[in-house]
Amino acid sequence: MAQVIAALGREVLAGMDAKLEALAKLEALSEEIDAALARRKSNGALRRAVKAWRRGDIVRSGQLALAATEFDDTNAKAFHILAMALERMGHLHKALVTYERALALDPEDPELLINLGLTAWNLKMVDGAAKMFEMYIAACPDSPLGYNNLGSVQGDMGKATTAIETLRSAIYRMPQEPILWNSLATVLAEEGRVEESLVFYNEAVRLDPTFARLYHNLGYAYQHLGKLPEAFEAYENALSHVVDPAERIETRHSRSICLIGMGRLEEGFGEYEIRNHERFRAYVHYMIKAPIWKGEPLEGKRIVVSGEQGLGDEFMFANILPDLQRAVGPEGKLQIAVDPRLIPLFQRSFPEADVGTYDDRTLIDKDGNKSLRFIPFATDKGEPDFYAPMGTPLHVLRKRVEDFPHEAFLKPDPERAAHFRSLLQAGGEGPYVGICWRSMMLDSKRAKYYSPLDLWGPILKTPGVRFVNLQYGTCADDIARARELHGIDIQVIEGLDLTNDIDGAAALSAALDLAISAPTAAAACAGSVGTEVWFLTAGRSWPQLGTDEFPWYRKSRVFSPAKFGDWTELTPRIAEHLAAFAAP
Repeated sequence: MAQVIAALGREVLAGMDAKLEALAKLEALSEEIDAALARRKSNGALRRAVKAWRRGDIVRSGQLALAATEFDDTNAKAFHILAMALERMGHLHKALVTYERALALDPEDPELLINLGLTAWNLKMVDGAAKMFEMYIAACPDSPLGYNNLGSVQGDMGKATTAIETLRSAIYRMPQEPILWNSLATVLAEEGRVEESLVFYNEAVRLDPTFARLYHNLGYAYQHLGKLPEAFEAYENALSHVVDPAERIETRHSRSICLIGMGRLEEGFGEYEIRNHERFRAYVHYMIKAPIWKGEPLEGKRIVVSGEQGLGDEFMFANILPDLQRAVGPEGKLQIAVDPRLIPLFQRSFPEADVGTYDDRTLIDKDGNKSLRFIPFATDKGEPDFYAPMGTPLHVLRKRVEDFPHEAFLKPDPERAAHFRSLLQAGGEGPYVGICWRSMMLDSKRAKYYSPLDLWGPILKTPGVRFVNLQYGTCADDIARARELHGIDIQVIEGLDLTNDIDGAAALSAALDLAISAPTAAAACAGSVGTEVWFLTAGRSWPQLGTDEFPWYRKSRVFSPAKFGDWTELTPRIAEHLAAFAAP
């Protein structure tokens, strides 16, 4: 009997095991079905995301790609599209992390390496970007994209020789790829070898005469060489081929600068307003409800005018403020928003105006990063009738070069100016010549626009001239080196902070007989208070407005080398003119 019961027990247990096994298989099948359904939903959302991307609806594409990742968190393609959308909307850090997730899920997708590298590059993570491009080259050695991006990022890193070799080697392998010729030309241009770059830009255009960006870059090179008609033609060609709306806006902006440089001011300053388009790369949204001023009558009205684009341009564009002060009349009000360092100088210059500063912030929303500018002192007591970025009135008030009055328009502190003059006179007779040789923001790309002080020997050795430092930022080593190389002392006004005490810098500038400077904020400050300024430029520049001066200021001259950036040819020529200036 016991044996029968045991046998029955074994049968029952076996039956239970079979049921459990069947149940496990059923659960596995159910999970497999659920996973398949999730993948189907994920892929469906992904297909809709791709369609949204193709029709330009980036936000919707990102939303659908996010839904696809939520349905299936192993869908590498969904994370890829989501990262692309985040990048386009300006969420670069989130895009970087999402690209990394996609790459972890699908390490065999080389396109992810390109996109990951580009995002790292935009975040200034140039070493990481270069590594991604190198990995792409290893995976796709016959694609020009890796070499193109690697060479370009190497140029950004200041490794011009390495970049040129990367691109040159790629061109030997793929000579029919215009993108490689374009990038090699760009590296050369950024190194100051602009004339040489033309050969490579033109070869790229020959290979692909419909590539709009090539014409844009060619125009940029011609513009730097002072060949403005050729630059204008190149920009026109770019506009005839450009497809992307954002690139069209950039090209129009470059074309406007060219027009201004040619002296076609009415057309150029009118087109320059493209910088106020919300899709312009440097667009700033003013948090003011009033309309932008387009030339309407201002008498009895209140208008807020805001400085823009940096200290030098705030000085230069202030050329139009006296006109606006007269236009509002005694019953109106001009309100001026400037860098806080400029407030004392501008308030003294325009005592009837309200002068204050602005508050810049960045908004991150579904459409990406937005630069916002608040002007609370001008809006706290109600909205003005109009507002204008300081460069905007130019298309109304400066339609011809003859419209520039050639007058000082800012008033330095007279007591400080007299004090500085007495300090200079205590050190010996003049003339007193202020000098500034570079921008404080100097990187490998900008260096070509500025002459090293080492090359100023012919100027600094001019007999009878007393040189005074106007160079802002850290420059003690430069001055010591100039003393060692040229045997000349450059007088430094002790206790004057030329970077932050702009009112003091203006007073010192007014105490001088002449300023010789690269096109910097120091030069603009000196010119705005009426001091004669000689500008040293690497080539023709757009603020010349097609002339041999900077018409914005009372008195100025421009000295440029015959060959772009050839300072060794230029400085002896300036020395000759300075000797004549200093002669009794």
